[in-house]
Amino acid sequence: MPTNTFTDLCRINVKGGDGGAGCMSFRREAFVPKGGPDGGDGGNGGSVILEADPQLSSLIDYRFKHHFRAERATHGRGARRHGSDGKDLVLRVPLGTVVRELDPETMEPAFDIADLTHAGQRVVVAPGGMGGRGNIHFVTSVRRAPAFAEKGEPAREHWIELEMKLMADAALVGMPSVGKSSLIARLSAARPKIADYPFTTLAPNLGMVRSRTGASFVVADVPGLIEGASEGRGLGHEFLRHIERTALILHVVDMTGGYEQRDAIEDYEAINAELKAYASELADRPQIVVANKCDMPGTGGSIERLRAVAERDARPFFAVSAATGMGLAELTTRCALEVAALRRSLALDTPEDDIDMSALAERRRQQRDRAVNIRMESTGIWRVGGGAVERMVVQTDWENDEAVIYLQHRFDKIGLDDKLVKAGCKVGDEVRILGYAFTFEGDGRDDGQVGPDDLDELPSDAFYVEGD
Repeated sequence: MPTNTFTDLCRINVKGGDGGAGCMSFRREAFVPKGGPDGGDGGNGGSVILEADPQLSSLIDYRFKHHFRAERATHGRGARRHGSDGKDLVLRVPLGTVVRELDPETMEPAFDIADLTHAGQRVVVAPGGMGGRGNIHFVTSVRRAPAFAEKGEPAREHWIELEMKLMADAALVGMPSVGKSSLIARLSAARPKIADYPFTTLAPNLGMVRSRTGASFVVADVPGLIEGASEGRGLGHEFLRHIERTALILHVVDMTGGYEQRDAIEDYEAINAELKAYASELADRPQIVVANKCDMPGTGGSIERLRAVAERDARPFFAVSAATGMGLAELTTRCALEVAALRRSLALDTPEDDIDMSALAERRRQQRDRAVNIRMESTGIWRVGGGAVERMVVQTDWENDEAVIYLQHRFDKIGLDDKLVKAGCKVGDEVRILGYAFTFEGDGRDDGQVGPDDLDELPSDAFYVEGD
């Protein structure tokens, strides 16, 4: 596979479409002197969605293009005409793609969003902004003619990381030039580049192997590792990630020692040490030791020494030759049996009511959205954050007094005043939400609700824009 067509790690900027604004309108027509409100709702913005596609083998589509935007919605209109929703933007990624949220300040991974391992699995990475409600929604028994509507919610723009980890049953690992590419070419229909110099393979290759029993499994040829790979030396972290998903490790050792005349036992121990250093659970992963190039003269002593070490570690040992095919039939049969057993074990370990990762990611996103975060920025100044509470603020028409009163009513419904008091906020302190701030006056109302008659009670300087 050409190196310029393989990409397994990238970062992209995603943004859903902005929501449309609700309409403030009243019915006006002949013979209807007191028509009621009829403002339509704004549409919801489109979302950016990732979908796992088994036909893709790389993240090459996101190597050069990094910004993706979904379509924005349209505004509501009079006569109860609602705005249209924006179209979703579906981005297709390979199976085995891990999606992570990046911290906006450090650009380091903050948390996992989803792990797309099944064909067609989807996850929303940038939800569209909610459309604002028209004034038809704010009619009450005492507010018969609401003269305000909600603005559309701007969609959040953020960076995410996409990391592809190969979905293979077994992985060929070992030092450079031990014959891994020759093995996968001999065992499957894969045709990787094969040459007599180190690091010939610069991108993982996948091949389907069928044993004599008819059972089949997918094997990955991972580029050669060297000492220090777990710390990033050589191709290190670039391809160690592809071993994490494999159920079985085929540890290939060159019995000839290669051009550097390396010792087979030292190579075996070095690779195992790097696997353990990169991820401790890899040391306990089922492993088959494959002694390659056993057709070469003078390899008998090295073969027996390595066989003894493999038996010490309770690992199956096979002496093979990718050049002549010696021992490969027995190796593939044993691999097929091991993979089948591991698949059965995995099926037993997976509960039948296993929760879909994309649905779980959406629930977690909604939980984070509903959370209200309060922190003290400095003495007497408090910052309130959270998706839901910030949405209330951005959807408020601050030039409309009725809209501001309704915002206070929404704050009361979620118990924001109580949360501020518990956090330590005192009467007279300044509370900031996004670019707005107000003076905290506590909850002095008997019922904790804000009605339309409370407009006169709201101080004129209760809310202001930071910087005014």
